[in-house]
This record gives sequence, structure tokens and C-alpha cells, in this order.
Amino acid sequence: MAAEIAGLSPMEAFAIVGIAGIGAQWLAWRFRIPAIVLMLATGLLLGPVTGFFVPSRDIGPLLEPMISLAVAIILFEGGLTLNFRELHDAKAAVRHLVYIGAPLGWALSALALNRIAGLQWEAAIVFGGIMIVTGPTVIAPLLRQARLQPRPAQALQWEAIVNDALGGLAAVLALLVVLVGHQNLGGAEALWKLISGVGFALALGLAAGAGIVTAFRRNLVPEYMKVPLLFVTVLGAFTGANAVLDESGLLTVTVMGLLIANANLPSYTEIHRFKESATILLVSGVFILLGAGFRFETLQLLDWRAVAFVLSVILIVRPLTVYVALIGTGLPWREKALIAFTGPRGVVLVAISGIFAERLVAEGIADGALLVPLAFVLVVATVVLHGFTLGPMARWLGLASGDRPGLIIVGGSEFSTGLAQALEKAGVDVVIVDPNRSRLLSARHAGLKYYYGDILSEAAETSVGLVAYNALLSASDNDAYNTLVATDLTPELGRDAIWQVTREKDEVARYALPIQLGGQGISGGRTLSQYLALLEAGWRFRTTRLTAEYTLAHWRESRAGSIPLAVVDRGKVAFVSDEARIVARAGSRIIALAPPDAPEVERRDESEADAGTPTGLPAGMVCLGRTPEDTRTIFANMGNPRPPAEQPR
Repeated sequence: MAAEIAGLSPMEAFAIVGIAGIGAQWLAWRFRIPAIVLMLATGLLLGPVTGFFVPSRDIGPLLEPMISLAVAIILFEGGLTLNFRELHDAKAAVRHLVYIGAPLGWALSALALNRIAGLQWEAAIVFGGIMIVTGPTVIAPLLRQARLQPRPAQALQWEAIVNDALGGLAAVLALLVVLVGHQNLGGAEALWKLISGVGFALALGLAAGAGIVTAFRRNLVPEYMKVPLLFVTVLGAFTGANAVLDESGLLTVTVMGLLIANANLPSYTEIHRFKESATILLVSGVFILLGAGFRFETLQLLDWRAVAFVLSVILIVRPLTVYVALIGTGLPWREKALIAFTGPRGVVLVAISGIFAERLVAEGIADGALLVPLAFVLVVATVVLHGFTLGPMARWLGLASGDRPGLIIVGGSEFSTGLAQALEKAGVDVVIVDPNRSRLLSARHAGLKYYYGDILSEAAETSVGLVAYNALLSASDNDAYNTLVATDLTPELGRDAIWQVTREKDEVARYALPIQLGGQGISGGRTLSQYLALLEAGWRFRTTRLTAEYTLAHWRESRAGSIPLAVVDRGKVAFVSDEARIVARAGSRIIALAPPDAPEVERRDESEADAGTPTGLPAGMVCLGRTPEDTRTIFANMGNPRPPAEQPR
């Protein structure tokens, strides 16, 4: 370990924490790896490895309250994610994993901590509660990377979301029991202090949440003050509860979040999104602080028991919990096996364990010092293990959706159906969504995947399985609805993966919308009605595969007059916003609208080779010429005077 250098000022320390945390989050997104790995490496590099940043030295006495407040907001965010109505509507597997799996996992984890890791029962029960959380911030990128089928992906995602709140709640309750039990009070007095403290924390959380709900519903607070008021209320409730019973404020803010989440506030979406941004910043900061404050000497507290404990969690506790919880759900054994052996832990586990460890040690429970190193070891082991094995295991079990990119088309029409068929030929998994059943008739007759309902509904999140799709095109006949869908789902999929057809009269200033609303435009600003008019005039969708011999330049030459719509390449689908700036290479598929008089050239790419013709066109294609005259000549030489396009049907 490097010697510590001269200390930083508090302002410099805060800047380092913010830059390092958000920088690690961005790099994780850029290279598609779990953020916790980079945040852990960054914190360790800044702290124990180089000695550049030592939180206890550079921040001093402000460190503990900063982390406490950050953890309080993180738990409040966890409460805001748990909507009991959504849980009730969720699949049976998710309900079983919550109602049965959470308490069973708590008990088995505490047993493993006591019997295998050697922790006292007090520390084991507290840490076992935290271990219910399977890491929602970790599981989401793993699911996107592994590209699981919708049902197991939804079960893992919803289990992580719901148990994020329940795990924190269980750990807080266990900690309060332990803290009261170690205050040398008589049995009756200790029981009264616990009941009164927990009761006050619950009452304060319910009162604060109800006050926020009432104020927001009655419009007693202007929109621009809602989020600041919410944060101030969280901090005030947390501090007030702690004044009565230490650490009970964590219970207060969790309950407050649960109440607000289930109040159906019209401004809940905006609150949730802003709060998510703040939570990302806080989670990043807490993890950098904990990583930088970590000391490798604490690893000496661990022995072979720690390794045995981690193995028991991965190979015994998690599988046993899942298999027992999923009894009676009817899930196939393959899906049960995948869920059973997928349980990554994340930043919430490390953040909460860091706070709880200090409280346990302060109360004379020496084993509390083991919580942080055990948490680090468990998080690193599970994230690395599942990060490398989830995808291969899913493919081995036949539960991976493959490398096919996924696209949601909102709005059923002849344009959507034809586009979906062309994209399917290019290896894209497409689903068409529309709240009007009649608009889905063409998709149903074409054998395409479709969903009858509103893409913005709560049911669509589980029924469609948004996690299986990485792009969206909003192409209904309602311009306002297209803009609403594109704007609402941008935080979920990212603006770079959201497109919509051009709005009618969008070029007129009085109808133009701000650039931050809606999605990216496609194909030179054409509207849905213009596309439908082209189809009615005989234009057709074409899927063309580029090769080293048949390049983009060749395609432009042979497809003069065609309208390029999308490019499929390397497991991604990207719509063409500017026809002059198409990015495509050998192996890319171009989906375009071709005019009625376009040459019948279609390059198939599923099983044919690129050899067999002087131009490198694959054998067995429908038509082989670059112009109508070339095509007729080729087929005449083959003993067939008319190409397939002219054959009677």
C-alpha cells in the first residue's frame, strides 16, 4: 500500500468523489460492464492503493453523517420503487420470490453467517436482512448483456426491485432490536423503548408521506418546489426519528417512500426520475467513499470461513431459497435453475453494511467489523461470477433470446407490418404495440408478434418485457401520442434508441416542438401518411445485405430512388435520420422502401453463401440483375423467360 500523501481540502475531496463516482458510472455504461466493479476499483485506487484520497483525513467528522444521509435517501428511493398494486399484478413467480423467498432467504442467510462465517447471532440477523437485496442496480445491466427470454428476465428484475425495499426494511428492524437489546435495560423497559421508538418512526414516516401526498394532490406546492420539498421532508423525518431512537430514521424514510409510491400521485413520474438521478449520484459517492476508506488490513479478519460462506450463499442458500419459493408456480425447471443460480449483490449491500457495521461495533458487537469485508467479498464474487456466467448459462439452458436486436414499434398499420417483416428478415425481434385491436389485424395475419394495449400502461412493462428490447419506433397515426411515448420511454431505453415518424406540419414554427421532446426523426422527415401513400402506390420494403463486394456505394447505385429506413448491424438496429450519412459495412443489412419500378434485386443472407456469381451475389436469390434488363437476361439464359416478379401468382 502506498504511503498517504498530503491531505485534500474538503472541497477538493467532494469534487474527487463526484467526478470519480459519475465517471465510473459512465465508463460502465460505455463498456457495458457492471458499474459496481469500476466504482470499487476506483475507490480502492484512490484510497488504500495510492493514498491520494482518505475520507477520514480529508473530510473528517462530516464523513459519517454524509454517508448516513446518503443511505437514508437510497432507502427512500427503494421505498419509492415498490408499488404494491404492481406486485399484486405481477406474475406468480415474482410474488412467490417476495412473499416466500425474502423471509426464507433472510433466515437461511443468517444461519449461514452464524454457522459457516462464525458471526454472532446479532450481527448475522442484521446482515442476513441486508442480503435479501439482490442488487437492482447490478441485475439490470446483467440482464441486458445476457439478453434473457422475457419471463426469467422479468422475474429477476422485479425480485431485485421489490426486495430492494424489503431488505433494507428487514435489516433496519433487526438493527433496532439489537441496539435496544444492548443498552443494559430491563426486559420491560427495553421492550417499551423498542416498541415506542419503532412506533414513532413508523408514525413519523406515515405522517410525512401523507403530508406530501396531501400537499401534492391539493396543489399546495408549485411544481418547481415539489422535489426540493420532498428531499427536505426526507431529511427532516430521518433526523427526527433518529433523535428518538438511533437509526430508526432509516425505517421512517423507507415507510415514507412506500406510502408515496402507492398514492398514485400525478407528479410521481417526475419525482421518481429526478430522485433516480440524485440516487445515482449518492450511490456513486457512497461507494467511492467506502472504497477509498477501505483498509486491506481488514481482509486479515477473514479466513477460510469467508470463502466457505460465499460458496454456501451461491451454491446452497440462493438455490434452496428459489426452489422452495417457486414451488407451485409452474415454471419449467430450466427457468428455476437460471433464477436459482443468479443472485448478484450490489451497492446497497455495501452501503448499508458500512453504516450498520459501525453501529454494531459501537455497541460492543465485535463481529460487526466483519460486515464490511464480507460485503465486499460477496459483492465482488457474485458480480464477477454472474457477469461471466449468466449469458453462457442462459444459452446452455436455452433461455437466451440470442444476439437478435429487439425493436418495439408503437402503432399498428400497413407501414408497421411491412417494416416489421423486413426487419425480421434482417434478424431483428420485433413487436408491434397498439391500444386499438383493429390496427393489429395486419400484424396478426402476417404472423408477427404483437401486443394489444398501451405501451405506457403498467401492464405493458411486464407483458411486453421491455428489458428484452433495446430500441423503439413510435409510428402511430396520433402525433401527440407518438411524442408522449418517445419522451416517456427515453429514460428507459436512451434517446439514441428512440425514433418516431415525423409529425404533420412539423416544419411550421407554430407546430414545432422543443428538441427535448419526442424521439429522433427517420428518413428525411416523412410522416406516416406519406409512408402509407407510398405503399398504396406500390412501393415495397426491401432487405439488402452488404458484403465486401457489394458495398454501400453499390447499393446506392442499384437502389437509386429507394428510401433507406434502417441499418441492422452487430446486434443493433438504427434508423436512418439522414440519408446522406448512412453508416454501414460488410455484413450490415439495409431496410429500405423501393419504388414500384425498382429492379427486383433482393440479397438474402440467412443461409446462402456470398459466392457463385461474378458480382459476389449469393446463390439462390430471387432476382440476380441490377436492372430489369439484366434480370430478364439472366433468367432467359437459365431457360426461364420471365423472372419471378413477372410470373403469374
